Amino acid sequence: MRELHLQKIHTYVKSAFSASGSHGFDHVMRVTCLCEMIGKKEHANMDILIPAALFHDIARPLEKKDGTPHEEEGAKIAESFLSSIHYEPALIPPIAGAIRTHRYRSDQKPKTPEAKILSDADKLDAMGATGIARTFMRAGEHNGEMQDAIEHIHEKLLKLNDHLYTKTATEIAQRRHDLLEYFVRSLEEELSIPDPSPVT
Repeated sequence: MRELHLQKIHTYVKSAFSASGSHGFDHVMRVTCLCEMIGKKEHANMDILIPAALFHDIARPLEKKDGTPHEEEGAKIAESFLSSIHYEPALIPPIAGAIRTHRYRSDQKPKTPEAKILSDADKLDAMGATGIARTFMRAGEHNGEMQDAIEHIHEKLLKLNDHLYTKTATEIAQRRHDLLEYFVRSLEEELSIPDPSPVT
């Protein structure tokens, strides 16, 4: 029954992402894989964690369209869909709670182990090589330039390492954080080279 439910959730969530991007369905699947990896080591309830991971960004397209906070709307969408497929009722509130608190900038902080793991997994996908790639995709989506991506790395990505909740995520994050630091330092050095003098 669990596999059937997950299959239905996967199909439903995928249908919500009509376009790719820095927060596309591929991001959802990477976060879900990270949750599975971390969840096993942290002894999480996978019947809470995996549905929460799959649903965590389902309302991103709505936020992009009209500014609706995707974590709040995503929790409501998850609650409605899970009820419609007769998911275990006792598990729906903690799934919705994890979705509501996964966002880095959210005022609400994750409290359950599953919510903390989802928050960590979402941060991890914004770090390392994947985080760098997504940052430049994001800059392009906002008609930004290279400097906009650099500022985003400084303002958010380099701070994520200090806001993780689980031991497993912290261990994974260190290499990704080091790569971020090396990359942005190297890029800034290259961009600081003055333009060659015009030939006269």
